[in-house]
Amino acid sequence: MVQVVAALIWRDGKFMICQRPVNKTRALEWEFVGGKVEAGESLQQALIRECHEEIGIDVTPMDIFMEVDHTYPDITIHLTLFNATIEDGIEPIRLEHNDIKFITVDEIDNFEFCPADKDILRKIKEKY
Repeated sequence: MVQVVAALIWRDGKFMICQRPVNKTRALEWEFVGGKVEAGESLQQALIRECHEEIGIDVTPMDIFMEVDHTYPDITIHLTLFNATIEDGIEPIRLEHNDIKFITVDEIDNFEFCPADKDILRKIKEKY
């Protein structure tokens, strides 16, 4: 099982989602920013690195919002989603993703998300 981390980042009542690039598996599906934990990294260190590599921001990981296990045809993951913050005024940039958006909870159903995120999105709808 591969350890994966991601960030739930809120701003002005909206949360950030990223669209996977066309050249990767699950192309053009939406997800939370993050990625695989490398050997020797803590979950928090991995999240900081991934956010910097993928969207050019420094994040502050906070508490864990949710953890899920999911099996895709090509990989089984354990996803830890952290609540995280970015410095005010810092805008994410598309270094790896096709697109980046901040959406409201009511807009969730307008986007095709990676299957591993479905339970997380359900919890976000219930909580917010």
